[in-house]
Amino acid sequence: MPEVTETHREKAYALLKADAAKIHKLIEVQIENLTMPQCPLYEEVLDTQMFGLSREIDFAVRLNLISENEGKALLENLEWQLNILHEKAQKSV
Repeated sequence: MPEVTETHREKAYALLKADAAKIHKLIEVQIENLTMPQCPLYEEVLDTQMFGLSREIDFAVRLNLISENEGKALLENLEWQLNILHEKAQKSV
């Protein structure tokens, strides 16, 4: 099996980071335009998207494309950003 190159690692991390940004944007649009954070639909979308990203990260870690710490940091950063969005939405209600 061919060895993973640094380019593959960089590309994998960039793709995961882009997926995290898409989730952030999706939740941001949902909060601003569609539903409030207390809505079950909001919770379902958030849970589903976060679960999917965590599975992608786990897969990349298992392939040695990113480190476990990098994956954890990606998830924690997204959770932090989403908490900020949630707090802003709560204050505006």
